[in-house]
Amino acid sequence: MLADDLQTAESTASRSNGAAPSLEILAAEQKSRKKWLLVQPRSQTSMMVDSGTVSMPLNLIMVATLASKFFDVTFLDERTGDTIPQDFSGYDVVAITSRTLNAKNAYSIADRAKAQGKIVLLGGVHPTMLRDEATSHCTSVIYGEIESVWEELATDIFRGKMKSIYKASELKPMTAMTPPDFSFALNSPHAKKYSQLIPILATKGCPVGCSFCTTPTVYGKSFRYREMELVLDEMRSHQERLGKQLVRFSFMDDNISFRPQYFTELLEGMEKLGVRWNANISMNFLHKPEVAEIAGRSGCDLMSIGFESLNPDILKSMNKGSNRLQNYSNVVSNLHKHKIAIQGYFMFGFDDDNEKSFQATYDFIMENRIEFPVFSLVTPFPGTPYFEEMKDRVRHLDWDKYDTYHYMFEPKKISGEKLLENFIKLQREVYKGRAIMQRMQGKPLNWVWFVNFLMNRFTRKLTPEIYL
Repeated sequence: MLADDLQTAESTASRSNGAAPSLEILAAEQKSRKKWLLVQPRSQTSMMVDSGTVSMPLNLIMVATLASKFFDVTFLDERTGDTIPQDFSGYDVVAITSRTLNAKNAYSIADRAKAQGKIVLLGGVHPTMLRDEATSHCTSVIYGEIESVWEELATDIFRGKMKSIYKASELKPMTAMTPPDFSFALNSPHAKKYSQLIPILATKGCPVGCSFCTTPTVYGKSFRYREMELVLDEMRSHQERLGKQLVRFSFMDDNISFRPQYFTELLEGMEKLGVRWNANISMNFLHKPEVAEIAGRSGCDLMSIGFESLNPDILKSMNKGSNRLQNYSNVVSNLHKHKIAIQGYFMFGFDDDNEKSFQATYDFIMENRIEFPVFSLVTPFPGTPYFEEMKDRVRHLDWDKYDTYHYMFEPKKISGEKLLENFIKLQREVYKGRAIMQRMQGKPLNWVWFVNFLMNRFTRKLTPEIYL
């Protein structure tokens, strides 16, 4: 009774002072805890993006971690086999994350929950980039990251008075980031469908501003980072949880190397832990031999690099200033010297592409023995500057096909038919058995070999119709 009286007194005092009551006070005033359903929808793309093993959805795990302090949370990942209910009567809030390629499915789930009178939240890249479209399918759009609007959002849910958009006036520093609770994913009955690579986040944001990229809108143009010891502590907690030192991590950062000093100091700390890791990385300073040396020592297995194109005019048009063709071979050589494999991304379908673009890319891949080349077609994602530039030329707005594997528009210097013909030919040539052996000879016998042989089977079945 005394505790209740004190709680009531604190609540009354906060209101009389004109201050907003804390979330703890609002939660204590509830007769029962509200129930949340968190949904990771499956994509409908024909390219089987969400088939097989999938990555644990770190962003949705973060939402679950925040919400579980004050609400009862049910976590469903449709990609692993979880079934999304038709009846949402057991929930007060249905929160759905969405990328462009699963937006139609996300909207379908949201429409159903909204029709049943639930508070429906839509967040993620697509609702942020196209908030006006998303608003018609939900109660509220979460613009960008939820951490920076959490107090306002949770307060409004307690009070039952929702805004149509929650957008932070200022993004929170990452030092305030709550460590993610992975039990929401790991306790799933389908947890075996998750990759053994543990997603981890050290930085957010990217000041570069490539014209086709969504990152500056979603996470801001300022570069934010967590204290190194917090990142290392998170790695240690997973080592303790799994009872072993050799744990594999995958950084979800868009541009982890943007601040070289931070990056190299983080790697020095990771070397002492004995973990293995991979990351998407910009070429800002990878041409420096010492960076590859530190990465190798710290346990880097693979770096994913967006080479994008071998055409300097294309790189300039993309505002991809960090990519300098004269550095490409040095970057590869430095990484290979320290036994770091490369997942290289190459894009086709720009206006300056022609048939020679494919031959130049093939030659570069074979000469530099890129272990895992990934090919995509240029996709103007809605909400980006590139989409605004190209929207009168895109063939359709079928979000299911905005997966970087479908043909979106005809380039100026090559017909669509020739584009797809050469795109398929390049993939088949790179993943021929003879080409795989040439690229992979002498490399460690690991999962990269396995992926190459899977790609050999996959590319033999490609037809132009798949990409239409």
